[in-house]
Amino acid sequence: MTLSRRSFMKKAQAAGIFYASLSLSGSALAFEKTGKHPLVPDPDGILDLPEGFTYRLISKAGDMMSDGFFRPGRADGMACFPHPDDDGKCILMRNHENWPSTESGSPFGDNDELLDRLPEGKLYDTKATGRPFFGGVTKLVYDLEKKEMVEDFLVLAGTAGNCAGGPTPWGSWLSCEEAAVVPAEGANKHHGFVFEVPASATGPVDPKPITAMGRFVHEAAAVDPQTGIVYMTEDNPRGLFYRYIPDVPEQLHKGGKLQALVIKGRPSAVTSNWPRDWGGEGQGPTTYMANEIFAVTWIDMEDATNYELPGNELAKRGHAAGAAQFFRGEGMDYALRSDGKTGDIYFSCTQGGIMGTGQIWRYTPSATSDGVLELVYESPGADTMDMCDNIAVAPWGDLVLCEDGRGDQYLRGLTSEGQIYEIARNAHSEKSEFCGACFSPDGQVMFVNIQEPGLTLAIEGPWKALKS
Repeated sequence: MTLSRRSFMKKAQAAGIFYASLSLSGSALAFEKTGKHPLVPDPDGILDLPEGFTYRLISKAGDMMSDGFFRPGRADGMACFPHPDDDGKCILMRNHENWPSTESGSPFGDNDELLDRLPEGKLYDTKATGRPFFGGVTKLVYDLEKKEMVEDFLVLAGTAGNCAGGPTPWGSWLSCEEAAVVPAEGANKHHGFVFEVPASATGPVDPKPITAMGRFVHEAAAVDPQTGIVYMTEDNPRGLFYRYIPDVPEQLHKGGKLQALVIKGRPSAVTSNWPRDWGGEGQGPTTYMANEIFAVTWIDMEDATNYELPGNELAKRGHAAGAAQFFRGEGMDYALRSDGKTGDIYFSCTQGGIMGTGQIWRYTPSATSDGVLELVYESPGADTMDMCDNIAVAPWGDLVLCEDGRGDQYLRGLTSEGQIYEIARNAHSEKSEFCGACFSPDGQVMFVNIQEPGLTLAIEGPWKALKS
């Protein structure tokens, strides 16, 4: 599926991939937790929502898919695409964060009895034990009129720890491996790469890693549609913020340059605001505050695949060379500004901040400079925002935050004024994380995953009322 830039931006803006005027400047630490839309307990014990909202369970791990494989476990990052032939349907591309050590949730069955049904060459890797890796991606087709999933099947197989990723303007899903394992650790190939899967896929694709995008603890990706540059986060306490400049726009496999962000005047910066030192000198708890704009530059990352080294080696080398550290960079989304020509990259740091409960950062690219960086929100404590993971720009203008915290898990909204409010609570007994929040092309349905026991939900309601 190939979309023109104009067509993609029009459809994706309605779906929440872009937002025309989101501005969270100055909101860090200046929060207010609202209680205007209290959650109503769910008698089925799955999802508490505000009055007037409903949900549907559209997929559960372990059930049989349309292609005869089992739905993999640990659903994670996800994006929604318009259906190329039917405006009444949409496409979900969904990651599965099955780690090398994960022993359940395989699409091939408990004893891999369905593995021989996978076409030759479509499995990226097997473990040293002979079992397949069963991280990967599934594609779901959802009927917006009938309010049901009508088809789902496996499109990427044999990868490890597919956590988040991001949609591209040309109609594909970038699936990121967080497990950067090597043959010495029980794999037959190297892992920790980005894989591109077209939303138009009708079955398993050739699992070809984009090695030039680096081998590290990949988390999320976001594409600037103005330039085709891909920005990436790293789920590592000492992780970096990366960008990939492709040699040929929209053809990431043809090579490119991997770079890491440096804060000008603050070489080897530590942005966590933690009271304790995580590698920098003099980085106290008030080093990075709201309303402060930091000019940045970028350094080239040589030997991006670092095949013979651990998956965190790029971060170590980059920080030593001056790149800024971000405490567990995770969720990411692109927001178009009101001028229709420029945009911002928002990303979360799950354990950043004085309280270790999360930060939201904004990077603004520029046609005339290397861009600027700003901390737009820092959680004052777990009861307000507890370890935000995936994020999404909502059609009504706020950020949707998926918690992966240590107690009850919430979907929360963050307004441009720095107000936090509750959208949903995971009422399931397993209290697992929310992930993969995204919106249908018409902005009416929010899809989200609860990782354990592996549920995908479709939520509808008076979204604009959340602004009041």
